[in-house]
Amino acid sequence: MKILVTGGAGFIGSAVIRRAIADGHSVVNVDALTYAACLDNVAAVADAPGYVFVQADIRDAAAMSSILNTHQPDAIMHLAAESHVDRSIDGPAAFIDTNVTGTYVLLEATRAYWVEAGRPESFRFHHISTDEVFGSLGETGFFTEDSPYQPNSPYSASKAGSDHLVRAWRETYGLPVVLTNCSNNYGPYQFPEKLIPVVILGALSGKPIPIYGKGDNIRDWLHVEDHAEALLLVLEKGELGRSYNIGGENEMTNLDLVRMLCAILDRLKPGDTPYGDQITFVTDRPGHDQRYAIDPNRIRTELNWRPSYTPETGLEQTVQWYLDNSAWLNALKVRSGVGERLGTAK
Repeated sequence: MKILVTGGAGFIGSAVIRRAIADGHSVVNVDALTYAACLDNVAAVADAPGYVFVQADIRDAAAMSSILNTHQPDAIMHLAAESHVDRSIDGPAAFIDTNVTGTYVLLEATRAYWVEAGRPESFRFHHISTDEVFGSLGETGFFTEDSPYQPNSPYSASKAGSDHLVRAWRETYGLPVVLTNCSNNYGPYQFPEKLIPVVILGALSGKPIPIYGKGDNIRDWLHVEDHAEALLLVLEKGELGRSYNIGGENEMTNLDLVRMLCAILDRLKPGDTPYGDQITFVTDRPGHDQRYAIDPNRIRTELNWRPSYTPETGLEQTVQWYLDNSAWLNALKVRSGVGERLGTAK
């Protein structure tokens, strides 16, 4: 297929592109190149046959229409989004603008393109979202595709809004869509504002490793390469109008995760003292969800997919990648918000 990927210079989008090219697809990478984007993320495929990069903003209706008409994709994978919860607390407007308005603009451009093409049955619009739209779980239970939406941050509310728009364009206009909601991603090329690269960066820099509250918040961790594989599978074989929850089946508290990362660093790059000594507990984030956990039964039974990475194999691979790619990491240190505490506004 020829796949148009929005946000393809970002963390998850670039993983999707690298996997799609490896699988033999052609890719049109559309990215506005905002603060978290990095074209080095797709450098390995930049010269591949069938790969094209276009710098454009999904909020630009004329640009989206032009790109669709010029490149004639068979499918769209929509990953472009503002995604950092802490930043959404400090500046929610950008999240509403990009995640809600941007998705609306892209949907309308896609609908016009699809109608003009004769409404081909093979066309797909795949909207990629997060499990955070479902809110917070207690000690038991899992998010399913039928869980009610209860977003608790500006980020998750903006993603919930975009999910609803995509569903509405399916029901109202018949646009052939599939949706996915994933758990917390990790792996190579993740921008150093998210927990795992922040821990690695702080540890190697000899700085405090911040953990919100008591560190007892629980997340399900999904390796980005597993996620990319699942996303392409849903694009190709998922049932139209259906949503699929994608999880890593790797639940752990933030504190346990950080301790595991520190232990891996102690082995791979030992310092004068254990990295765990740098762990520091800081004031919790406002509205911090206690637990996320996904029931992946639908994608497992309908599409025969399960993650391949365990926490041990995935985290070791990730830490080793950051150690081997210090130049990539160092180049991003000067960007806005890296190494700073965000999300304290109330």
